[in-house]
Amino acid sequence: MARTKEFDPDAALQAALELFWRRGYEATSMSDLVAHLGIGRASIYATFGNKHALYLKALDRYDRTGLPPILRDLSQPGPALPAVRKLVRRYAAEAAGAPERLNGCMITNAAVELAPHDQATTRHVERNWDQLETVLHSTLVRAQAQGELPAGRDPLTLARMLLVLLQGLRVVGKASPDPGRVRDAAEQALALLD
Repeated sequence: MARTKEFDPDAALQAALELFWRRGYEATSMSDLVAHLGIGRASIYATFGNKHALYLKALDRYDRTGLPPILRDLSQPGPALPAVRKLVRRYAAEAAGAPERLNGCMITNAAVELAPHDQATTRHVERNWDQLETVLHSTLVRAQAQGELPAGRDPLTLARMLLVLLQGLRVVGKASPDPGRVRDAAEQALALLD
């Protein structure tokens, strides 16, 4: 007779996500996961696979919960540039705020820590960035069509600049105690949309 799981896999995955997000992949050991999730090593392996597989599942979960609200906010009908400005300012505020800033963004953290030498992580990061770039691009195309963005501006290039800015805000915000850095950079970038 098959034994039933004595833990909630969804809650365990969320707990793993939080631990990886806070500590990073390399600094999180299987012993840390066992202690934090409150389940045995064998149960982790049987449910999620090895540490790397669990990390990738945590990245997937982060993507599924974090990206849809951004996509929804930028896809709303009506004026487009206010939504872009709001997004950039939200990233800057989060990057400048303590203690949230210390975790940074899990996708950005993955890009810095693992993507240079881990193809599976690179795929996760690129998929996230592609989705964000695409929605920024379509929002800026809409802004241009509505007369909010000057005709001479290239929406794709601006979308890419904003994507890089948003990721940079997360990195600098995580490392710098000076909130002015990220706020000033965000406002200067937004001036390019005028």
